[in-house]
Amino acid sequence: METYDGAPEPGGASALSDAPVDAPDQPVAAQTDAEGAVAAQTDAEGAVADLPVKLLPVAELHLHIEGTLEPELIFALAERNGITLPYADLDELRARYEFTDLQSFLDLYYANMAVLQTEQDFANMTRAYLERAAAAGVRHAEIMMDPQAHVSRGIPLQTCVSGVASVLANSLEEFGVSTLLIAAFLRDLPEESALDVLEQLLAMNAPIAGIGLDSAEVGNPPAKFERLFARAKEAGLHRIAHAGEEGPPSYIVDALELLDVERIDHGIRCMEDPDLVEHLVAERVPLTVCPLSNVRLRAVDTLAEHPLPAMLAAGLNVSVNSDDPAYFGGYVDDNFVQLQTVLGLSEFDRVRLASNSIRSSFADEERKSELLAELGYS
Repeated sequence: METYDGAPEPGGASALSDAPVDAPDQPVAAQTDAEGAVAAQTDAEGAVADLPVKLLPVAELHLHIEGTLEPELIFALAERNGITLPYADLDELRARYEFTDLQSFLDLYYANMAVLQTEQDFANMTRAYLERAAAAGVRHAEIMMDPQAHVSRGIPLQTCVSGVASVLANSLEEFGVSTLLIAAFLRDLPEESALDVLEQLLAMNAPIAGIGLDSAEVGNPPAKFERLFARAKEAGLHRIAHAGEEGPPSYIVDALELLDVERIDHGIRCMEDPDLVEHLVAERVPLTVCPLSNVRLRAVDTLAEHPLPAMLAAGLNVSVNSDDPAYFGGYVDDNFVQLQTVLGLSEFDRVRLASNSIRSSFADEERKSELLAELGYS
């Protein structure tokens, strides 16, 4: 897979800030002005980060559609479907967004899915994400959905797939964002459950481009899902997997060797294994890094300590993504704003990250060429 090869990028510049500053306790919101620039606004502590960031065309490769359910939409769907939420109001719900680890997030993430009942609910959620993503500069999105999480609570597979796919079918025309749908499987459930759902998806000719592996990583190694990924490869589907977020670097190795994945989601713990880093660089393996997510889930203590700069310096093929933006304080543009604010991310590296995201996508070559041209490549 072609990625950034170390040659000078268009628009290269020196770092905008040599000295990193402390990351704010609360995420800095980003707003887009009429010129297409994103500027950090005042955070909860009153600090202002006035660093304009020009939006670049990017591909979002690590995005869980259920993780885009904003609190306001959760309450709106609950009211429409007659569901009583265990939160009195928006403030009480938001107060629960202080996570201690991945599992504490997953508990809330799955609980909030209860409001998704109809095709229209899934469509509303998908439309809301695409509107926000387009404003963030996303021009191509590869969207993961967790079908097992819905089937297990009694929602027909056709309902959740059709609801999301109905919006994705016209995403380029309506939002300027080309899209692909990826069925992500829950690694804390048995492989038999995943195989059953995959066979159902294939039988119904669901419009999925690939499969992924997500949910609780620790204690659920890639080896658990060898048959699932072999079946997906046989069916001609792309293959990605979360590895090396909370799990050890060996999970990255196993995902590549046992599951034959084409991309690693997260992968930040690869930096603990120099031999693995050397392999990832040599093979140009894409790593879909989610900085704000890593901080909110305590995989990294602060953004100032995030390994992204070291990963770039090592020559790794990394991109910036939002993961579950409604829960982790930011969409793609928010991630870029905070990376510039806290880490002094240079224009050169911003362009490199954008280029990596496009080249590492599963979009066809024509679409990649269009987006690279927007980025400044002929």
